[in-house]
Amino acid sequence: MKLSDLAPDPGSRKKKKRVGRGCGSGHGKTSCKGHKGQKARTGGGTKPGFEGGQMPLQRRLPKRGFTNIFRKEFSIVNVGALAALEETTVTPDILADKGLIKNAKTAVKILGRGEITKPVIVKAAAFSASAREKILGAQGSVEIIRMKQAGGQT
Repeated sequence: MKLSDLAPDPGSRKKKKRVGRGCGSGHGKTSCKGHKGQKARTGGGTKPGFEGGQMPLQRRLPKRGFTNIFRKEFSIVNVGALAALEETTVTPDILADKGLIKNAKTAVKILGRGEITKPVIVKAAAFSASAREKILGAQGSVEIIRMKQAGGQT
């Protein structure tokens, strides 16, 4: 193989359409834009969602509900997942290291799905009633820690 033999794969490179270069090119005169009309003009065309004056879809659909700006977002961890950990003290940092939550900075809520038998000290922002009952039933302890919430509240 020589340097002069190098070439791109067939079909991977396409020539740019050169418009307005005379009638012999096949793309001359109106430059593939047809005759007159909105799309033939400079700067012509419509914005996304425009339906020719008909009421656009996003305005025809009913508005429902609202967005609560004070919503508290939690990362969810079940009690059964805590039982699989070797640690005796579980914090958001440990949960993030083990891959049970994405970010250690988010508030963590412990839910009661699954069983736990060994005593564990769990530090989280919130606990469900069943999770608290299961952890305390296994001679563990729960500790509520305050964390910055995703919604801007602490």
